[in-house]
Amino acid sequence: MVTANPSFWKRTGIQDWFLKKETNPLETASMTPDMVYKYIIEKFKASVAELSFADRVIFYHEFIICFSPPDYNKFMDNNKGIFAIIIKESVKSFYDILEQSKKKGKKITPSANKWVFRFVSHPDYQNGDKSFIGKLLPGNTYKKEENLRVTFIPRYTGIAQTFDISDELLQDFTFYSDGYYEIPFDRSLVPSETKAPSTQTYLARLETTIPDKQYAGKKLEYLVKHEEILVSGSDENSPDPFVFRVPSEWVSTPHLAIRYDKAADKFFLAAFGEKTLLNEKEVKKSSKAAPEWTELPLNSKIVLNGIVGINIFKS
Repeated sequence: MVTANPSFWKRTGIQDWFLKKETNPLETASMTPDMVYKYIIEKFKASVAELSFADRVIFYHEFIICFSPPDYNKFMDNNKGIFAIIIKESVKSFYDILEQSKKKGKKITPSANKWVFRFVSHPDYQNGDKSFIGKLLPGNTYKKEENLRVTFIPRYTGIAQTFDISDELLQDFTFYSDGYYEIPFDRSLVPSETKAPSTQTYLARLETTIPDKQYAGKKLEYLVKHEEILVSGSDENSPDPFVFRVPSEWVSTPHLAIRYDKAADKFFLAAFGEKTLLNEKEVKKSSKAAPEWTELPLNSKIVLNGIVGINIFKS
């Protein structure tokens, strides 16, 4: 009889430590949106309790939530889009919790300018299993030979523990593009005295992470200094400073225009590419010769062709 070699996950013994059921062993009910929402809030509160010190409130900015493949597929097949709604409500609760701390005289100390949520699955998880990995600084790149130090909160104790996770172990998880969400952090909670005097001369800032392999983990930033700019793709050859070239085959050439109306003090967007979403709502495609403008609020997220996300921030 031929026996398959155990995975790295099993050989290290971490499976026995990490895959502890929080539910009764006899219970086989799969995850519900309410369970996921409450779980995220629970882990956010735990991170605040674990990481904060003195009068500073510190918390995780990146949340990796893992389910069994059947539970994940249930969300994507029967409740597609529910993760985005869960995240919106979770972040609202985060801010409520942070606001209460601020009223008590605590200093809100963010370690990043955004929230990141990743929903993943693991083949060794059973229905109803769930786990959590938190990070302070989302978007950091790590050298391949180095271990990634992550904070785990085992479900059977609820106490945060740190562990070195190698690339080999992380490969056991299945990451989905549909399960990745990014939301700008609202810095109005940060005391004004911690902010440096503003010397910028630009109107807004665009930020994107390019999905193409050669740019993996790299972030591209563009400062909007003109009242109208073009966002274009890898085929763009124009050297004009009002063109934001995103070197990705997923971005059309051109894909969209962004215009600043000085009188109204508002930004507007016109879409020319194959598909453009603005805050999860599709923007009607028009032509460069006859653009149809849609209001573009600051701190919005634009998604091009369902792949490339661009955030717009205040100058």
